[in-house]
Amino acid sequence: MNAANLHKLARQDLWNLEDYAQKREGFRARVMAHKKSRSLQLGPHVRLLFEDRLTMQYQVQEMLRAERIFEPEGIQDELNVYNALIPDGSNWKATMLIEYADVLERHKALARLIGIETRTWIQVAGHEPVHAIADEDLERETAEKTSSVHFLRFELSPEMIAAFKKGAVLNAGVDHPNYHARVAPLAEALRRALLADLN
Repeated sequence: MNAANLHKLARQDLWNLEDYAQKREGFRARVMAHKKSRSLQLGPHVRLLFEDRLTMQYQVQEMLRAERIFEPEGIQDELNVYNALIPDGSNWKATMLIEYADVLERHKALARLIGIETRTWIQVAGHEPVHAIADEDLERETAEKTSSVHFLRFELSPEMIAAFKKGAVLNAGVDHPNYHARVAPLAEALRRALLADLN
């Protein structure tokens, strides 16, 4: 087993449906607090939620609960989907949310923002920005509009990882013709969370 697989979820990491029903309230509160330190707002309408093993455990448990899945094959199918969103030690993985409260405004914006997912970047100070690799599971964009949800991977070089671990600050942004945002530097709580993803 390679090191990356040590971070993946297995069936023994999950509660059965009955146990989860009892633990859900407390577990959900813990995960929501955890997610706050892993969220990055890029301008008024784009948010990145950086995923990790705990956020994916919650997603799997919620899917099993919602779909009443208890057979081993069904559980493994969910694990296969969500394990892909756990960082591998050399990258960060994030859910990108394009958020507009008004439905009509959101529809118009998604038509203007085609390609925004690959124009989103993170930069370790002193290195080139790393643009996201997006939606490796399936195509989420059409010729008419983009999706309001994308799954992103930011792959880092060994040099970037070394610099970040030595204290280099992180910047992030979106550079799209119809949407520009920049955060520099990222909040310390998020920086600590992302540092843990590389260990």
